[in-house]
Amino acid sequence: MKNFNPRAWFMPQSVIVIGTYNADGTPNAMNAAWSGQWDNDKIMISMGNHQTTVNLNANPDFTVAFATTETMVAADYVGIVSGKKVKDKVAKTGWKVEKGEQVNAPVFTDFPMTMECRIERKIDESETGYYIVAKILNIRVDEEYLAEDGKPDLEKMHLLTFDPVHLGYLEIGKRVGNAFKDGTQLK
Repeated sequence: MKNFNPRAWFMPQSVIVIGTYNADGTPNAMNAAWSGQWDNDKIMISMGNHQTTVNLNANPDFTVAFATTETMVAADYVGIVSGKKVKDKVAKTGWKVEKGEQVNAPVFTDFPMTMECRIERKIDESETGYYIVAKILNIRVDEEYLAEDGKPDLEKMHLLTFDPVHLGYLEIGKRVGNAFKDGTQLK
């Protein structure tokens, strides 16, 4: 085995797009990967010092859309272009925008699945950012991406994962097993 210096190579990492409104009401979006589940109905995100952070300080509502192969180029764009410098960067993406149903935040309807969230608490707040813990208030899924059982079908979505080692995006593949079942073979 080869050893490496400590790095945050936690894999896979979801590629998410966080949607907020700027002070003038224009939709803002940023790409993030440092996020995860906090509880059954909560998520956490590591936030740096971004326009999105400024927006969240003014309004705790936001959306989380899951990037796909089809949305990859525009999702990467909103991650490399600062909302502090380009005030209406969402316009360049061509995404269709609706107001959230349960939050005061934009929903980008080009994505198959979006969570509507509200910050419950901020952790380790400093000049460089903070961690947020947010409650999921609603999950919107385009009906095209539902399985026969009526739940989201992740294989249909072509979701991306961030490769922190080689700085790339990978498409999540096919189902290969059954959680909480396949391991029973070893009992």
